[in-house]
Amino acid sequence: MQVCRAEYRAIGRFVEQLRPTRQCMKTLQTQFPHLPPSTLLSIFSQEYQKRMKRSMGRHHAPDVVKAYYQRYRSEAKTRPTAPLLLELANQVDLSPALLARLIVECFLEEREASVPASRHILNNMLREPYSIPDLLLAKHVEQCTVNDCCYGPLVDCIKHAIGLEHEDLLRDKLRERSLSFLDENQLRVKGYDKTPDIILEVPIAVDGHIVHWIESKASFGDDHSHRTYLNEQFWSYCNRFGPGLVIYWYGFVSELDCQRDRGILLRDGFPSDIVTLCQGPAQSRV
Repeated sequence: MQVCRAEYRAIGRFVEQLRPTRQCMKTLQTQFPHLPPSTLLSIFSQEYQKRMKRSMGRHHAPDVVKAYYQRYRSEAKTRPTAPLLLELANQVDLSPALLARLIVECFLEEREASVPASRHILNNMLREPYSIPDLLLAKHVEQCTVNDCCYGPLVDCIKHAIGLEHEDLLRDKLRERSLSFLDENQLRVKGYDKTPDIILEVPIAVDGHIVHWIESKASFGDDHSHRTYLNEQFWSYCNRFGPGLVIYWYGFVSELDCQRDRGILLRDGFPSDIVTLCQGPAQSRV
């Protein structure tokens, strides 16, 4: 799925008003029915994370964090069954999972003022809310984790699993075409420190462009993420291994596929128009 930059910006403007809940995805699908739900979720997640980064300093100011915690403790006494943290997150425009993290951190600091909460203990409590020695707070933290589609330990696990699933899909596609390759794990054994997901032992051609390596991205390729990947990964791969192919499984901004002459080809799925080199009289096969 390719989206032109103008449409992507229209989606970006629309999601500014949304919060990271399941309902927001229904709203997005109603507004943009021609786009797959997975593409919309990826776009929303990336745009929402940009929004959170822009406002992070304001939410993490000590006096602001203290006010959030005091408000939660006060309302927990009068409305214990209400989804307090979810309501507060919505009102201050902060990710529920990120707010839950701030609240648990304050709780631990209040409980053991002489011993700062370690990151390990904090992370464990967010992963297993009912290990928090306050059952009401545990319930509210769990609500935040379950209802946040962009942040939190549950989302991290899902993203990791989806990334691995698409890497497996890429390897399966390569095997179906009988293409010889080395994956990231095999390359690390050989001593490579920073590599693409796949290096082809015999190059292929896609759209008339030679491909030596393939990188799998289980996300949507927008301007910001693609620029970051170019600087941190793709140009390095080109310099070390030659031209390659990047697969954004959930689509990308169509104007970004402009670096072919410099060695980077973009696709939104495994290409069907592959030309492979083979031995013997035949020079190529599709």
